[in-house]
Amino acid sequence: MASGLGLARNRIVIAGGGIAGLSLALALKQALGAGFEIVLADPSQSQGPRADSRAYAVAAAAQNMLEALGIWQKVAATAQPMTEMVVTDSRNPDVVRPVFLTFDGEVEPGQAFAHMVENAALLSALLDACGAAGVVLRRESVRRFESGDDEVELRFAGGERLQAALLVAADGARSKLREQAGIGWVGWSYRQTGLVATLGHERPHHGRAVEHFLPSGPFAILPLTDGGRLGHRSSIVWTEAAENVPALLSLDMADLLAEIERRFGLELGEITLESAISAHPLGFGVARRFVGERLALLGDAAHVIHPIAGQGLNLGLKDVAALAEAIVDAARLGLDPGSAEVLEGYERARRFDTVAMGAVTDGLNRLFSNDVTPVRLVRDLGLGLVDRLPGLKRFFIREAAGLAGATPRLLRGEAL
Repeated sequence: MASGLGLARNRIVIAGGGIAGLSLALALKQALGAGFEIVLADPSQSQGPRADSRAYAVAAAAQNMLEALGIWQKVAATAQPMTEMVVTDSRNPDVVRPVFLTFDGEVEPGQAFAHMVENAALLSALLDACGAAGVVLRRESVRRFESGDDEVELRFAGGERLQAALLVAADGARSKLREQAGIGWVGWSYRQTGLVATLGHERPHHGRAVEHFLPSGPFAILPLTDGGRLGHRSSIVWTEAAENVPALLSLDMADLLAEIERRFGLELGEITLESAISAHPLGFGVARRFVGERLALLGDAAHVIHPIAGQGLNLGLKDVAALAEAIVDAARLGLDPGSAEVLEGYERARRFDTVAMGAVTDGLNRLFSNDVTPVRLVRDLGLGLVDRLPGLKRFFIREAAGLAGATPRLLRGEAL
């Protein structure tokens, strides 16, 4: 391997320009300044952020981090706070959908436990901030890498080679870099597809989020800021058995809206599609290790969970906060930011939490995505009991907000 230790020691390369990769690049550059070169490589940057139908529930802890990075101020005007969360359990033909569980939307007085933020707005704000901060944005992918004792040598798609102290793989669930590192993957398909779209509706949602548990999977209605043809908007995440999806997507608009209305309900009046429907196969997966030699996995490259609890993005941002803190603390002490000690600390900070959240979402999906009468009775009894225990509800809210237990500084809203 060519030696470039002097420069490589102060260079970190992040492969993947999604929300997690961009957030890490910005956090590192802001904290380490001109003394470190932070390179973010992703060929999709040449196209810029593209509008799509995805929106995310950004938990309070993730909001704290985005505020510390100066990003929240750029998206706050289009972020919709969740004022209430309602859980129902029913079948599609049921005229009445009994509410078994409700959560107040505040984790602290005046602070919503989550906000809905649209993907394109968040990506655009992060990309602009990275450029302004001095992150080196390369519009090509990292094709291969070779790790050594003192550095990792990368080869970009165009053939150029570059040495760095650390390579961060943020290249998605089908990470090529994870595969090259020989890191195994444990996972399975749910044989479900998540259908995502933005709906317009004629009545206001008042910030209420609704999770309808239906036999084929959860149908989530998530509030967005006002707009669209009917004046009000919500995002839907519709979990459906994978074998039913091709027939659903082949329906004409009137029949498709009728299918959505059967699940959406009539409470918000007339509905219309404000975006195309995107389909995402659902599964669970976790890497056997989150780190390799001078390599760290981030976000979906390390873990994929069911969207039933809306925690996928928040898990990735927790990775960002933990990895950024580990790297910055080491660099400020004059230590090697790509050393095994630094990376092992990151893995310890994230692996248990990730596996625990994956187990919870997997269990919830298996518990609620069925129509077995005894199971329905037991789960509805459980929901009803939780609804009557304020202390337990507060615990669940803080967990969902990402504020339970020890949290990295960025998730507390503190600068690195």
